[in-house]
Amino acid sequence: MIPEEITPILKNLFGEAVKTPSVDVWEVETNQFRLLVLLSENKNWLRLLIPIAPLADVRSFLEEILEANFDRTQETRYAVYQNVLWGVFQSNFLTIASEDFTTAIQRLIALKEEGIESFFQALIERQIVQIIKAAKMQGQTLEATMQNLERFYAEGLMGEIDMKPEIREKTLAAWRFQLERLWSEVD
Repeated sequence: MIPEEITPILKNLFGEAVKTPSVDVWEVETNQFRLLVLLSENKNWLRLLIPIAPLADVRSFLEEILEANFDRTQETRYAVYQNVLWGVFQSNFLTIASEDFTTAIQRLIALKEEGIESFFQALIERQIVQIIKAAKMQGQTLEATMQNLERFYAEGLMGEIDMKPEIREKTLAAWRFQLERLWSEVD
């Protein structure tokens, strides 16, 4: 690939959303995402970047994000820079094919669209597993654990003290679903 190929590829994908603030920098700004394409000064390295979320929003599940880098993200990666979680792709520019460039852009957009919800869910699941372990260590059954949770919500130890009954019921139903789903898997 050569630098002159980048603009036509980006314009083909994103039309007029493509801006070229300098010779080695391209920006694509849409309502859904902002994509940066950067070439190194010597034009040997290409970097694609897409901001995913503020670091403050993901700090609790950085472990899950690192696991995703190992397991799911293929040639793209999550990275943290300037208090932002980014989707990143880096490659030797001299050897990358235009198809790989396009695929990397698509994968970065997919990371952005996926967002952080799956990491939040993994964190919640990990915490529920810890609750199940603690309950089982105390010899509690699933029903006894649910009764404790119901009491905690009724007494305001969990949730808000003035939580509406229908919201409390939905919350407890979500607890029951997760506890029943994971109870037999936890030793």
